[in-house]
Amino acid sequence: QVQVVESGGGLAQPGGSLRLSCVAQGDIFIIYTMGWYRQAPGKQSELVAATTSGGQTNYLDALKGRFTISRDNATNTAYLQKNNLKPGGTAGYYCRDGVDTGGWGTVDEQWGRGTQVTDSS
Repeated sequence: QVQVVESGGGLAQPGGSLRLSCVAQGDIFIIYTMGWYRQAPGKQSELVAATTSGGQTNYLDALKGRFTISRDNATNTAYLQKNNLKPGGTAGYYCRDGVDTGGWGTVDEQWGRGTQVTDSS
């Protein structure tokens, strides 16, 4: 069984920075893609950023240059660094990991319960 837990949310000041963390624990052989999604009230979920086990990254175009995703494979942790924050709304940030638990190449999606962030970035 795998658990994914996000942390680091809260109230973010305009122009400031915020760092979110996502740690996966349990029976893990390898995590392939680790991604951050966000969902504002009444809106669809959207991919913010993702990173592969090989270090490739992908970002929502509107956030390129201000957000940075990184990961620590030794601790199965993904980070989302948010800089130059803009004022505005609230959204839940969720982590999705592609986890292979047995080393057989079967990948299961594991989602965390999210962490709430109040800003608009």
